Amino acid sequence: MRYEIDGTMLQTLLPLLAAAEDAVARLDERVLRSPVGEGFAERSHFFDAAGALWVAGELVHVEDLVLHDAHMDSRAPSHELTIAHSVLRTRRRIWTGEPSWALGASGLAALTATTGEGEGITQDAKSPAVAVGADDEGGDEDGLLAAEMAEIDAILARSQKLIDIHTGKAPSSETAAISPGKRNDDPLGLLGDDEWDEEQRLAEWRGVLPLADSLPPVLGAVILFEAWDRIEPLRRQHWLGGLLAESYLRARGKVASHLFSVYGGLKLVRHERRRARDRATRLQAFLEAMQLAAAAGLKEIDRLSLARTQMELRFRGRRSNSSLPELADFILSRPMVSAAMIARHLRITPRGALNLVNEIGIREITGRGRYRAWGII
Repeated sequence: MRYEIDGTMLQTLLPLLAAAEDAVARLDERVLRSPVGEGFAERSHFFDAAGALWVAGELVHVEDLVLHDAHMDSRAPSHELTIAHSVLRTRRRIWTGEPSWALGASGLAALTATTGEGEGITQDAKSPAVAVGADDEGGDEDGLLAAEMAEIDAILARSQKLIDIHTGKAPSSETAAISPGKRNDDPLGLLGDDEWDEEQRLAEWRGVLPLADSLPPVLGAVILFEAWDRIEPLRRQHWLGGLLAESYLRARGKVASHLFSVYGGLKLVRHERRRARDRATRLQAFLEAMQLAAAAGLKEIDRLSLARTQMELRFRGRRSNSSLPELADFILSRPMVSAAMIARHLRITPRGALNLVNEIGIREITGRGRYRAWGII
């Protein structure tokens, strides 16, 4: 599969490319200088994770994702919600790593070792995949638990093989030689695809990196994302392509203040254009998504700045050890907060959290008397 950019296509993409480059640079500079930049960067993780599922055709509410991340689910998490949480943790892992870490061999090995549903780690406890998501709250405990469960599963599998050998139920060597890659519990081959070589496809995708490096950063990120979308290296982690494109913008120095939200812009582009057969149309759609994501980010910065100014008026002149400034920063870093989340973050009682919320004057968004939540809309 060829990914060269000829002169005719480049002339077609040039107007959108210039607008996208300018918009992304403006957003990066604004976030870098804004007092709410850190909160914006943290909030973008949640919105981008929900956007990744939206682009894939699944609906995940940001409120449910926030509660699931805080281990305060109001109901049993759905399959889509666990995938969105896996996207969230992966974005955080990419953001806390070096700018070029995710695009390197070690970074890809660590990121692709996680299961697509966010259900744990499939490698040994010493694998670098344990580091995925370890930076968020409770991530260390999740990684250790996943590693312990993986070891238990391996022991159980070895024990079952020994039992099968002694009871005569083990598959013969002739059968194993005929179908070495076939699952024993899938005789029809419905769950696995022996011809889908993920390592080869990943190597093919990494072969596009030199071409992307020879182009402007935004166009290079778009080329990498389009190549991932066409090659499909990982069936169970198809959403990883957008995160790698975001990491590429950071590695090229185009976006240094935060991890750009590609999926936030793709939500605003029609599906027919994103999945068009014509490659030029797809690239134009991706460039337009970059521009729309940057414009939405600038509006979000404006909302957060106004909300911070209003909250600062509430706790101006308070004592130096007041918890209101820390509460304001926490509110700005989440799409929504609950009394239990505030109490855990500030290490106070739920009653004290409610008192602080009443003092800071944040808007209640649920409209209920119980199980309330507050946020900036």
